[in-house]
Amino acid sequence: MDINPYAPPTAIVVDAAPTFSGSISPFFPVSTTKLIVLSLCTLGLYEVYWFYKNWQQIKARDQSDIWPAARAIFAIFYCSSCFKHIRDFETPGLGKTSLAAGELAAGWIIITLLGRLPDPFWLISLGAPFFLLPVQSQVNRINAAINPEHDPNSRFSVANWIAVVLGAILLVLAVIGAMMN
Repeated sequence: MDINPYAPPTAIVVDAAPTFSGSISPFFPVSTTKLIVLSLCTLGLYEVYWFYKNWQQIKARDQSDIWPAARAIFAIFYCSSCFKHIRDFETPGLGKTSLAAGELAAGWIIITLLGRLPDPFWLISLGAPFFLLPVQSQVNRINAAINPEHDPNSRFSVANWIAVVLGAILLVLAVIGAMMN
């Protein structure tokens, strides 16, 4: 029996679904309360961070060559794609999701762009993070189903509290300033 050492392997290779262990989750875990509070108190900067962390997870999981920072900075162009990644993620035990990715993305974009309105109408843009709530709820369900031991990121760190206190002061001053015009 002659064995050719240069012949290609004949074993059947099956693509396995990625496994997540420890604190690794398919998407960025954060409680919806923390998402809303930090988004409001940072006047939307936390939303950029949220998009960055989700794109970072997508890049690592899919081994793609996307640039998470660019996709987060230009989130108005990429939020729909991010929401679709979350909606279409196959999770055993969860079934098909009814997340309205396109509609939520359109709502988030429109409300975010209303921040360019004059005083006091720009305050409408503070409602933008509420369009992220259904998306984050789906993320939390996916993360819990895939990796029950993951850290749900519901506690506020010292840096979070500093951002909340300073941001709340800035937010109150901005609202007062907007209403005085």
